[in-house]
Amino acid sequence: MAYLDHIKSVEDLDLKGKRVFIRVDFNVPLDKGVITDDYRIRQALPTIQYVIRNGGLPIVASHLGRPKANPSPDCSLAPVAERLRELLPEREIIFADDCIGDGVVEMSKKLQPGQILLLENLRFYEEEEGKPRGKFATEEEKAAAKDAVKASQKKFAAALASLADVYVNDAFGTCHRAHASMAKMVPAFGNNKACGFLLQKEIKFLGNIVYDPEHPYVAILGGAKVSDKIGVIESLIEKCDQICIGGAMAYTLLAAKGVDVASSRVEADAMDVAKAILEKAANSKCELLLPVDHVVSTALDDTTPCEIVESFSAGQMGLDIGPKTRELYANVIKKAKSVFWNGPMGVFENARYAAGTIAVATALTECDGCTVVGGGDSAAAIRQFGLDSKVTHVSTGGGASLELVEGKELPGVEALRIAE
Repeated sequence: MAYLDHIKSVEDLDLKGKRVFIRVDFNVPLDKGVITDDYRIRQALPTIQYVIRNGGLPIVASHLGRPKANPSPDCSLAPVAERLRELLPEREIIFADDCIGDGVVEMSKKLQPGQILLLENLRFYEEEEGKPRGKFATEEEKAAAKDAVKASQKKFAAALASLADVYVNDAFGTCHRAHASMAKMVPAFGNNKACGFLLQKEIKFLGNIVYDPEHPYVAILGGAKVSDKIGVIESLIEKCDQICIGGAMAYTLLAAKGVDVASSRVEADAMDVAKAILEKAANSKCELLLPVDHVVSTALDDTTPCEIVESFSAGQMGLDIGPKTRELYANVIKKAKSVFWNGPMGVFENARYAAGTIAVATALTECDGCTVVGGGDSAAAIRQFGLDSKVTHVSTGGGASLELVEGKELPGVEALRIAE
């Protein structure tokens, strides 16, 4: 079954005169209330604009950050409303100070063609995630609070659903969470549910690379912890021809092979897991590639000298892949027909240790195959380098893309599927 089977597109819905609940991912970075990267907002605009052009009345909802209370001013979507006004000057953006309640219902009923109603942060309510907040004296108290939130989550989901006639999900970044706005409210709309253009694009490219990749299929994985990506690595070993490993997780795997990595970051409690991964790769058709040289230093700052080594001395830590590894990985990537990348090769935020991540990003732009960047730091990096337009697809969801690649069902996507 193709991953998009039995899922409608927003183009399949009758929108004229309908209030359309559009779940988006406006979880953007803020610095003292100022949006520092509006990529996710801009990616949702085609769906919002399509709804308006086709007579729909968009009610846009998102979460932002991890608020501790309702309300939590530092997590308000008010800055997003301002950015929307800048990006869509021809539209009237109405910002609600809540996401449920009589006042919001009234606003939704009064919505006029061309207007956009943006709801306040969904996570101001603990019912959105279905998890109780606060500290509990005993496990019994915690369990009781969890049961209470689960019970009230149904009412919260029903309150959200009462705002609209049609449901559209365009928030791939949270599709791996069965939250109220992602899954619990969706059954109320029957078959009047669909994916937006961004979600459609995400599951098209990621679904194809997971379920029907062209070979050679190469994955590049980086980041801090092997333990965070056990399932992903194991799944990719079964599907890929080669996997290139970078970042701190490479040093856990090297240590598991018996290599002295000195003061490099290593997950000591993940040695058995790392050894099992190495063994699985050795017994498969997949070649697991680890760094053969490294950019090292004795401290992560801007002044301590760094150097390129093939073996470590006492006190040194690996902070990026070295030039031989960059060339090795780049050559593998350029020959691939399908590439999935998630995780930087080093501490790319520091220019001294960004060369490995830049080399991988550049190699992706020189590959003729399907090149997919799996969100998170990788997406931030390729946009930072100005290379995002030169790859096939840059995902907006790090966690969601990893779970999809691992082979897990995404609740937000499955909720859209219409039974035969």
